[in-house]
Amino acid sequence: MPKYFHSVMLDPDKCKGCTNCIKHCPTEAIRVREGRARIIEERCIDCGECIRICPNRAKLAITDPLERLSEYNYTIALPAPSLYAQFGPRVMPHHILGALLDTGFDDYYEVAVGAEIVSNALRRYLGQKSHPRPLISSACPAVVRLMQVRFPGLLEHIVMIDTPMEISARLAREKAIRERGLKSEEIGIFFITPCPAKVTAIKQPFGDRSYVDGAISMSTIYGEILNRLESPRTKLATSRSPARGVGWGKTGGENHAIKDHSLLAVDGIHNVINVLEEIERGGLGDIDYVEAQACTGGCIGGPLVPQNPFVSRVRMENLLKKLSAREEQFPDTVDDDFCLLTKPIEPRPALKLSDDIDRAISMLEEVEQITSILPGLDCGSCGSPNCRALAEDIVRGYAETSYCIFKLREKLQQLAREIVDLSHMQPPAMGREPAKSGKEGANNESLE
Repeated sequence: MPKYFHSVMLDPDKCKGCTNCIKHCPTEAIRVREGRARIIEERCIDCGECIRICPNRAKLAITDPLERLSEYNYTIALPAPSLYAQFGPRVMPHHILGALLDTGFDDYYEVAVGAEIVSNALRRYLGQKSHPRPLISSACPAVVRLMQVRFPGLLEHIVMIDTPMEISARLAREKAIRERGLKSEEIGIFFITPCPAKVTAIKQPFGDRSYVDGAISMSTIYGEILNRLESPRTKLATSRSPARGVGWGKTGGENHAIKDHSLLAVDGIHNVINVLEEIERGGLGDIDYVEAQACTGGCIGGPLVPQNPFVSRVRMENLLKKLSAREEQFPDTVDDDFCLLTKPIEPRPALKLSDDIDRAISMLEEVEQITSILPGLDCGSCGSPNCRALAEDIVRGYAETSYCIFKLREKLQQLAREIVDLSHMQPPAMGREPAKSGKEGANNESLE
């Protein structure tokens, strides 16, 4: 099994062994054993649902600290469009960009500009009739990894266009090399991320490499920006973010930027699963493009954003009205080949019972047999997300039938009945104890 990087981690000291996470994990990647949650590495897609749902904050995302900026001679911030929706109505993008400079960055490149570039490339890509329908967005790395794990047959539907984050990072790096005369290794590019999936996409990219060197959580840097919004630099910074590019930060923004064609937008990882299952059954052939985002509301609903996503949505919509009213600045122009992914996205072998086909068939039959004798309530009390998952765990040797509290109760009831039956059995008749002889007998008689 290949080694996977994961940004979502478990803090065992905070875990109470509840079953919230196992019930909400979209890839059944979590088990509760011996009173603690455990993450199955090959199944985890770093979507952050467990971070969102855990009442004990036992799940956390590993991101880069601001101290990492000191590792490079020249640092560039990549603010995600959703960052602009985390602040009040008076705060405009250039205020945030200036605050980032005051935080310690040497420059910035807005991912909204990269999103506009990708939007233009997508319009031309969708015009090619040779691609299967519906095509599926590659922008959300959690959705792409979901497909690698649960829907490998649909990977050919993913558009072979890189994400706005990577396009922006590549353009920012080339600009710094060209204008500053720097070497690539001297430049540190950091994405301001709303979710852990983007961190994983940087550390373990789908392509040959990532042009981003690190990811800083929005929640981590939010306070730093907030305290610097009155800095003199906020009055000097300028923003090139087009309204269509900024709109990528919320659900439907990607489709709005593409405009033409038959487009569908779906958000929330479990809603995405429902749509992918429909496509897997051969449906939605009349749809040209599916904008799929793991977080409800889009990136403004990511698990690492500081603000309530419903408030952020209103702020985003108000910001888009203001940006739409100003004169658009055309983003950097690039060839379509510049935006293409360098290699196809491969499946992840996460759900196989065995590499040996005969053994896998035998194990599958055993799974079906065990599933049939389990109660089918999918209560999660066994520490597995459902009865079938428990059956798979039993076959793999990770669990026992007694983990099911209903099967355990049946065994205890059977044992109790056997004990009762034994207690009702009459002991054999016994005669009088033979008389003792000699001095001992005489002493006993005298005592009597």
